[in-house]
Amino acid sequence: MSKIIIKNEEELKGMRDAGRVAANIRMDLAKAIAPGVSTRELDAYARDLIDKAGARSAFINYPGPRGVPPYPGYTCISVNEEVVHGIPGDRCIALGDVVSIDVGVVYKGFIGDNAMSVPVGVTDLRVLELIEWSEKSLMNAIEQAVEGNRLSDISHAVESTVAPRGFGVVRDFVGHGVGRKMHEPPQIYNFGPPGRGPMLKEGMTLAIEPMVNLGTHQVEVLDDGWTVVTKDRLPSVHVEHSVAVRKGKAEILTLPD
Repeated sequence: MSKIIIKNEEELKGMRDAGRVAANIRMDLAKAIAPGVSTRELDAYARDLIDKAGARSAFINYPGPRGVPPYPGYTCISVNEEVVHGIPGDRCIALGDVVSIDVGVVYKGFIGDNAMSVPVGVTDLRVLELIEWSEKSLMNAIEQAVEGNRLSDISHAVESTVAPRGFGVVRDFVGHGVGRKMHEPPQIYNFGPPGRGPMLKEGMTLAIEPMVNLGTHQVEVLDDGWTVVTKDRLPSVHVEHSVAVRKGKAEILTLPD
């Protein structure tokens, strides 16, 4: 594993500022989600919000895996069976959809990265339960991001919250360290036993992002090389905060004004 980066107080202030910008954009974008709106229109709105904030998207032109073109959107917008990395396009939002929005920005040299899933007139109680418990799993995981714990305590908190409810925890994609780069060490799984991995130290900054499926945990990547979907095509939820490890209680960096 690569060396984990510890931030000083000045860097943490930069992370807070970037996180606040990303969180404000996330919340404004969530308010714009409505039936009939295309994911491309949402992405264009996010681009305008990012520009207005004096930031830039951390996602657009992000290098893809070998042979895959760079990511073409300013945000990731994933609908229903799309887990993460949904490319904005012609798909229009409909009643009953679950829309996951992932907003990452670069602001004054630091990354703010966060995500949420928005129900659009959803009446299926099981889907609403999926959203509720995924959000709980994120908060339970954040509670473990304190100095002296182990990295897998975060992972275990996610799985132990949602798995007993019969939901599938995505195993192929993970959270990550975050800072001046979008992806820093360590990788943060959303499953596994507690008490393993690196010791958490104050100043570590982490993007914790549960990806939880209504059905199987298995996923696959579409032909565009980016969009991850559930193998059974049942809905998925993606929630994320960037946090700083502290003594006693983690600090959430992606909080809106």
